[in-house]
Amino acid sequence: MSVQPEPRKPTSGRWQPAITPDPLLRKHGALGKPVSRVDGQLKVQGKARFAAEFPYKNICYAALVFSTIARGRIMRLETGAAERASGVTLVMTYHNAPRMKAPSLMMSSPTAAGASDLPVMQNDEIHWNGQPVALVLGETQEQADYAASLIKVEYATLPAVTIFEEAKKMPRQLETLLGQPPILEIGDAEAALKASEVKIDQIYGTPRHNHNAIELHGATVAWDGDALRVHDATQMIDLTTGQLADIFGIDEKNVHLTSPYVGGGFGGKCLWDHQILACAAAKLAKRPVRIMLSREGVFRVVGGRTVTEQRVALGAKADGRLDALIHSGIVAMTLHNSCPEQFTFPARHLYTAKTFRLAQEVADMDMLANTFMRAPGESVGTFALESAVDELADKLGIDPIDLRRRIEPEKDPTSGKPFSSRHLMEAYERGAEKFGWNRRSRTPRARREGEWLMGMGCATATYPYHRFPGGAARIRLTSDGRVTVSTAVHDMGMGTATAQAQHIAARLGVPIGHVAFEYGDSTLPRGVIAGGSTQTASIGGAIIAATEVFIEELIKLAGNASPLAGLSLADVEPRDEGIGHRDDPARFETYRSILQRSGRDELCCVGEAPPPAEMEAFSMHSYGAQFCEVRVSEITGETRVSRFLGSFDAGHIVNAKTATSQFKGGIIMGIGLALTEETNFDERSGRIVNASLADYHVPVQMDVPNIDILYTDAPDPQAPMGARGIGEIGITGVAAAVANAVYNATGRRIRDLPITLDKLL
Repeated sequence: MSVQPEPRKPTSGRWQPAITPDPLLRKHGALGKPVSRVDGQLKVQGKARFAAEFPYKNICYAALVFSTIARGRIMRLETGAAERASGVTLVMTYHNAPRMKAPSLMMSSPTAAGASDLPVMQNDEIHWNGQPVALVLGETQEQADYAASLIKVEYATLPAVTIFEEAKKMPRQLETLLGQPPILEIGDAEAALKASEVKIDQIYGTPRHNHNAIELHGATVAWDGDALRVHDATQMIDLTTGQLADIFGIDEKNVHLTSPYVGGGFGGKCLWDHQILACAAAKLAKRPVRIMLSREGVFRVVGGRTVTEQRVALGAKADGRLDALIHSGIVAMTLHNSCPEQFTFPARHLYTAKTFRLAQEVADMDMLANTFMRAPGESVGTFALESAVDELADKLGIDPIDLRRRIEPEKDPTSGKPFSSRHLMEAYERGAEKFGWNRRSRTPRARREGEWLMGMGCATATYPYHRFPGGAARIRLTSDGRVTVSTAVHDMGMGTATAQAQHIAARLGVPIGHVAFEYGDSTLPRGVIAGGSTQTASIGGAIIAATEVFIEELIKLAGNASPLAGLSLADVEPRDEGIGHRDDPARFETYRSILQRSGRDELCCVGEAPPPAEMEAFSMHSYGAQFCEVRVSEITGETRVSRFLGSFDAGHIVNAKTATSQFKGGIIMGIGLALTEETNFDERSGRIVNASLADYHVPVQMDVPNIDILYTDAPDPQAPMGARGIGEIGITGVAAAVANAVYNATGRRIRDLPITLDKLL
């Protein structure tokens, strides 16, 4: 039996973002324990079923054929040999694909999830090298793959922009940079730079990067009349559900999407052509369809990080105080997507300066639409900014940490907002002591072991706090005292279910063994995307709202015979598997007692998170200090990271074990960004030529040193649970820390990533 209470006006007991703190912050020590993953046993036993593992009778398997030109038209498609091949049930091209509406760009509407707004297999136009031009269904995957190889395509090519240097000559100014002005100016920074006593003015470059989660992109789809069932690996359940309904012209209620296990996401597990084409093929064939992209397929269809060229200019007084901070530049993008790799964002919030000029443009190219990739903007933006700060410190003869201390702001330097919580210098001090920063030589090339030159570097990590609006949660209490909280969110291996089970247990005062957290299903109350380090706070806001409804309903059920009679939400708190007066221990009743006396088997309540007013009132960010030691061979130029330490200020840590894993994972990806990862883009054809893990080099076991993690664990009073995001902070600053350590070891500044041995010889 469920209770759907009428909305009530806020009372003094309600959480009001930016005004009142989360009531949970009164419960000291309620969170933070290193609890192992609740889904860990399922995964190690192989019982966690991923999207491409759901069995269906009469299922067929999909294979894609990709274009080999960057721009043009299909002149001829020879599909006969494929259609005659053994086991083939369908060959789908633009000639016979169902009519589908083009996706809408993500963030353009509440149900938009498109990485681009191009139509999917609806005409003969080619927009990038790798665009799907045919889909084959076979009785087995091998039969589908073989038949796909038999399809012959002839093209009429059109002029294409595939050279970044040429595209830069026609820059385009964005109307908005992910909701922020693309140009931010305070004073005349160029004049201040010119007049400065000491100045740094350099160009930094970062290459393309591709998503390479170990778990490939897969989906299993089936139609039942107008009802669409989708098992997907997605970071955006509700958005994908709404977008698929829009594409196929059906009611959103007719799309049921589940994604309990995603595998690695990092921004790449969103809505791409392969899921749309699988749904279209299943509709055409009237059979369930399974699609799993090959590793090459991920490179062809799934976007990654785009190339950037960044200018950082710092003008300073002799004591290090900044007169000018300029961070500007350009990124490659397409006309059909909206992911501009906002590299100027860190410079808006990190350091105080008298004048600022922060601006970026885009250069349009004919390529696969780029997309979000772990810490978009901040990961590459901190490489340029933090490398420049290190260059300035060297030129001034000031220790890099001391320079950062001298330019540490008291309030947000560009918005003027107060910081909700900022303990960056504490993170630096603790990290420096643990890492042994005092052993760093200020003179490059001063430390060596045989052929190996040794050096240390540091850099600041930063990533903004976000809490998305619109998330909801349902709390279900049963008469045995067990609690189930449900919301359509995601767990991509970062431990969402585990951390939220801890959160719910602490908030409602029940043992964690009595808590179940339901997620990964579009039929649950609306959730938020897993991206932008937002899930923990966004889920937290929804659970706070649901808890308030839950407590009010329990007080109402308790009635006049209860010790809770006459109390309001403002008077009580959940504890010890029940509700009690905040100041009078005698006024208490258990959940079970309340349900039993009211004759109820269960209570079910839903709450929706209030708007994120805290983000408007405060400047909110996670911070960190990254410390790196490298060894560089003077003979071969080989660079090895020998030690790494990350010291973070990310609010209250909900789970020490999963948080440490998140921090380390980000740092490892940052080492890849610094030393090995680069998408080789053939500018003659627009084709990615290293579309495999044999040629695209991600860090492996031997590339990763011992990594130490520290964190302040200082709760942010403006955030739910006092917790800010940690999923992306780990990668930021890493590339600069590595590059600064390489300079300290060798005396050579590397301003273009990756730091390969040819740049050091």
